[in-house]
Amino acid sequence: MSSKTKIIVLRMKEIIYTALFIGFAIVLIMLFLFMFRPKKDNISGSTAEQTAENASSSTPASATYVPGLYSSPIVLGSENANVEVTVDRTGIRSVSLVPLSDSVETMYPLMAPSMDSIAAQILENQSLEGLEYPSGSQYTSMALVSAVRTALSKAVEQ
Repeated sequence: MSSKTKIIVLRMKEIIYTALFIGFAIVLIMLFLFMFRPKKDNISGSTAEQTAENASSSTPASATYVPGLYSSPIVLGSENANVEVTVDRTGIRSVSLVPLSDSVETMYPLMAPSMDSIAAQILENQSLEGLEYPSGSQYTSMALVSAVRTALSKAVEQ
């Protein structure tokens, strides 16, 4: 009797744990696929809303201004900053963010680069229409543009 039969002993507990682990792995993979799939609807919709908002509530390019320096405050936590806009009778001459203390620059590192980008576009176009926000700082840029719009509304000749 020399049969070479091999006997494999599987414990029921090991089979159940393996099945549960495989089931959890499949659920986890499905969850990741669901969570991280690209959403094309929201991206195009929000861009269209931003463009419509900018176009509808901007100061007209042909406005005449009362020459001077106008400011609008921005509250950043416990710190304050002002957006200052300098205008002459025919157009916008400068846009700046002051006082930008070291603590504000440290806590809000996107403020200064966003303001530089927006200020260059405003001075070039002499308008708040058609501004392109830097990637990664759309909300910061929208807050700054809102402050610039408030300052310019003070400068518009009635």
